Amino acid sequence: MSSATVTTVSSNGVYSFTKPNRDTITLLAGLGVEGDVHAGVTVKHRSRVAKDPTAPNLRQVHLIHAELFDEVAAAGFEVAPGALGENVTTRGLDLLGLPTGTRLHLGADAVVEVTGLRNPCVQIDAYRHGLLKQLLGRDEAGQLVRKAGIMGVVLNGGEVRPGDAIRVELPAEPHRPLEKV
Repeated sequence: MSSATVTTVSSNGVYSFTKPNRDTITLLAGLGVEGDVHAGVTVKHRSRVAKDPTAPNLRQVHLIHAELFDEVAAAGFEVAPGALGENVTTRGLDLLGLPTGTRLHLGADAVVEVTGLRNPCVQIDAYRHGLLKQLLGRDEAGQLVRKAGIMGVVLNGGEVRPGDAIRVELPAEPHRPLEKV
């Protein structure tokens, strides 16, 4: 896991499906990405605000593995980093295989605690028709596999930029598999 790196960072101050790539983003403890529309102590995603605006924001930072873009490219879908609304694009790390509570040390100071899986939504098909089906799969037991990245909360703030190393700190056993948040 020592070769895991940040390839791209993205943020957007307004609601939009995609997020422009940045030279750097700043993570703020307990809030998320500075200046990003989804930053905050309570939920910011519109569908979640409609259900309960006081719920804690377990989706402060969205991470996607660049290998997903390679996979969907093989199926004929060109998807660039930031296009699916993620804040951090990684390479060399099995994000979907991490247990709940894993701490990701990004760059020199930032620490994100993994809270769960992103649930791919129909907006993905509005972006690229047919892409949603590529981001949902089935495992050998027939269980649904969500491939659209993971979500986390910021435990320790700091700047994150492309090329930063990612260090993985697993939680104590027993590990809990990721569920949608």
